[in-house]
Amino acid sequence: MKVSLKWLSEYVDVPVDTKALCDRLDLTGTGVEGVETVGAAFENIVCGQVVTKEKHPDSDHMWVTTVDVGACNADADGNPEPLQIVCGAQNFDAGDHIVVAMVGAELPGGIKIKKSKLRGVASCGMNCSERELGLGNDHDGIMILPEDAPIGVPFAEYRQLTDTVLDLEITPNRPDCLSMVGMARELGAMYQRDWTNPLAAMASEMRLDQEAVPVDSAVSVTIDDPKRCPRYSARVIRGCKVGPSPDWMVERLAAIGQRSINNIVDVTNYILFLFGQPLHAFDLHKLTGADGCAHVVIRAAEDGEKLVTLDGEARELTSDMTVIATPERGAVALAGVMGGLDTEVTDQTVDILLEAATFEAGRTSRTSRNLGLISESSMRYERGVDDHGIDLRSAAAAALIVEVAGGAVSCAADNAAGIVDEWPLKSEAPQLVFRIARFCDMVGADIPRDFIEDALRRLGCEVADSDEADALSVVAPTFRPDLEREIDLYEEVLRLYGMDRVPATLPGGRGRVGTRSVAEQKVSVIHAALRASGLNETMTYSFAEPTELERLRMKTDGLGIPVELINPMNADQSIMRQSIIPGLLRSVAYNQSHGVKNIQLYEMGVVFFGAEGRKKPKEKQKLAGVLAGAMGEAGWNANPAPFDFFDGKGVIENLVRELAIPKVRFKALDAEEAPHLQPGRAAEVLSGGAVLGWVGELHPLATEAYEATAPVVAFEFDVDALVKASCPARDYIDVPVFPAVSMDVAFVVDEGVAHERLMQCMSSAGGKMLEKAELFDVYRDDERVGKGKKSMAYALTYRAQDRTLTSEEVDKAHERLIKKVSAATGAEVRG
Repeated sequence: MKVSLKWLSEYVDVPVDTKALCDRLDLTGTGVEGVETVGAAFENIVCGQVVTKEKHPDSDHMWVTTVDVGACNADADGNPEPLQIVCGAQNFDAGDHIVVAMVGAELPGGIKIKKSKLRGVASCGMNCSERELGLGNDHDGIMILPEDAPIGVPFAEYRQLTDTVLDLEITPNRPDCLSMVGMARELGAMYQRDWTNPLAAMASEMRLDQEAVPVDSAVSVTIDDPKRCPRYSARVIRGCKVGPSPDWMVERLAAIGQRSINNIVDVTNYILFLFGQPLHAFDLHKLTGADGCAHVVIRAAEDGEKLVTLDGEARELTSDMTVIATPERGAVALAGVMGGLDTEVTDQTVDILLEAATFEAGRTSRTSRNLGLISESSMRYERGVDDHGIDLRSAAAAALIVEVAGGAVSCAADNAAGIVDEWPLKSEAPQLVFRIARFCDMVGADIPRDFIEDALRRLGCEVADSDEADALSVVAPTFRPDLEREIDLYEEVLRLYGMDRVPATLPGGRGRVGTRSVAEQKVSVIHAALRASGLNETMTYSFAEPTELERLRMKTDGLGIPVELINPMNADQSIMRQSIIPGLLRSVAYNQSHGVKNIQLYEMGVVFFGAEGRKKPKEKQKLAGVLAGAMGEAGWNANPAPFDFFDGKGVIENLVRELAIPKVRFKALDAEEAPHLQPGRAAEVLSGGAVLGWVGELHPLATEAYEATAPVVAFEFDVDALVKASCPARDYIDVPVFPAVSMDVAFVVDEGVAHERLMQCMSSAGGKMLEKAELFDVYRDDERVGKGKKSMAYALTYRAQDRTLTSEEVDKAHERLIKKVSAATGAEVRG
């Protein structure tokens, strides 16, 4: 929500230091997303006076004018010099004071003023209309200022348009802050300052026309389901003149980003932002039936029922939605969301039915999101509009309509309020007990009783002494639906007191020693190992797009069914994620598109698995990472090699070493097993027979689907499996005392024989005497080695822990190893 500090200052003393105010708002739970200085957009736009007005020599509808802008334009000697401006407007004469946009100005809508020629005549600016300045819809002619408007003064300064507007993030539990009055109350509580509520004064300005047709004869209201509509009120204002709004209202709405439409609609918007009460104005004539009465019915929409809303879109409704309807026209408005086009206020409207109501929050939210129709009204209704005080807010709006559009408010035959008001479901204010000693113990600070009472009263609560000792009896206001429990009051007092003022203390407890569990310690080791490998931790959304695994080409076997969200924020985040990789891949694409070439990220988070018949999904903690680019930047004398499968494998080897996971092996995955990975550059990681996860280079089609640049190395592991397979520490091996014997051997094998298979055979055949086997060469040559063959050379280390080996022992062990490997794999020893 945008808040004009100039407007807000009419109701509360606003601090001069805007930065300090923003910091305080952040600390009290109202985030400041932006600060805008309104009026800066009127740079190089000044007040001027028309000196001369002559016919354009080559046009029958344009004028060549000279305009005095004072010292804003000077000749070579520094003396003021009028501007020559070609103008097409017809509503001005020489001597009129006008608004001039000089060269260099930028008007709302991105229009930049430049020196130009119009039909051969130089023009050095623009004489502006209200619409060109964004101050109204009048485009029939230029804006004429009063005769006392000073020449050469910036227009923003003259009209006092300079304002500071805060863009605030109002949390869903604070609907009271979605209004200027609500923010005035909030600032009053924050700074312990008194504030003024203009509601009573504005409502008292309403005058009823005792001679007009009574409102209860002109309108009837029927509420089919009180849960859908707890309260609905209607007033009738007759004899209005629809037209432009006064300047003060246009400027006030423009400051908070609202475009002026006409005086009736502008009043409803003004009351909306002032008091947080959505209103809607109907053309009464279009609702009135044959009997001269508008029979308004608030009911459920019918499945398939049609309504053309104010934006011109034809909407197909469902029974979950609530509509305002009449017997003759059917649905005329979507309750709480938007009115219908057929009953809108137009320039021909004379009589108005003014609606002020409250509707069911959850249903309004579903309606607006299902139709993609989020409005300022729906945003407030879905958070909760107070049903108390609607009559006063309606009276304030009616009085303001009469002020700006004329007319008279109809009286009522059976009451003096001039309103038809149905209120079948009244909200009750919760009565709570505030135990001061308990509060102070809980927050860890001795906060004075006087401060507590003052803070609660400034927030709108009724406070009195309780029957309990050292306690207060508190009645929470109905405009604060979030204050339901005693603990809610604690939170309110604490945020106003300031969390930064509460001294830091260690948790108490006698005879208790806190420690992390084994699993928590292992998770800490995982984080440390990945950071040591150069990866940075990140966090991506747990919400996912339904087709993201399909785009990634990842098989969904074993992932369960997607967990769909009942009320997703948007279609791209409608299910819970089943893998972390898509989110990381989007991060890679984002960084690459912003010029970051080398990306090393990991995330530990939860994925979700659903199943038919199961009420709740299963959650599993996963560890995933991506590597893209290279390790380090290119230098003048070297270009680092791009990340490949072996870089990812190295990260995993570091990880399993730190976790002391035994019997780790990498099993090659083919294209059918892992279609999302590059064949020949993908492996499953196992510890004994337990699968830990996978690592490999993502398939180019997968990276392309996410607009990332290949190659991208990725891995994903089950955190529980890593923790379960880990050991308290690696086995200790004594420093060797006896010498080792090194021997080399080269096996010629078929291309299909993997290094892993040879290592398994050599480890089994070598027994305890074989200390180490390392591959140091792979050689292929159709003539020397054979077609479809490869030579794999290994350096073998033999050693005994209790003696020096003899040559006979080593030769015998070596021959046995060669024999068993050859028999198991069909290998031949290359000479």
